[in-house]
Amino acid sequence: MLKGEMKKETWELAAGDILTIGVVTVIGFATHSEANLAVLPRMLTTFLPLTVSWLIIAPLLGLFRPQISGNPRQLWLPVAAMLFAGPLAALTRAFLLNTVVIPVFGLVLSASTALGMLAWRALWVWMQRFRQA
Repeated sequence: MLKGEMKKETWELAAGDILTIGVVTVIGFATHSEANLAVLPRMLTTFLPLTVSWLIIAPLLGLFRPQISGNPRQLWLPVAAMLFAGPLAALTRAFLLNTVVIPVFGLVLSASTALGMLAWRALWVWMQRFRQA
């Protein structure tokens, strides 16, 4: 694979990660009957810290390297990464909102986004295998 192609795949993967975080954020607010444009600023207080936390943790675990991102045996890594990124995001969110961290929120944020990330990354592995065929 050429270097330029790896960069393109990295950008595609990161875009999918960010989209996944966005979808999970909207679903989370929808479960509380708050999925409308009026709560967009509140959604951003969850989405932005989670996205930044993910973009800090994921590269540290090699989640944008093709050997890892395209390997179905490594699908546990995005889940593990989110279990670190979620609490970091909950802490950052609490700091930005000048409030306390609600432990249940941190757990639900981490678990639901880890599940969403697992689904997206499994789809990515399938798409990579399809591209190679």
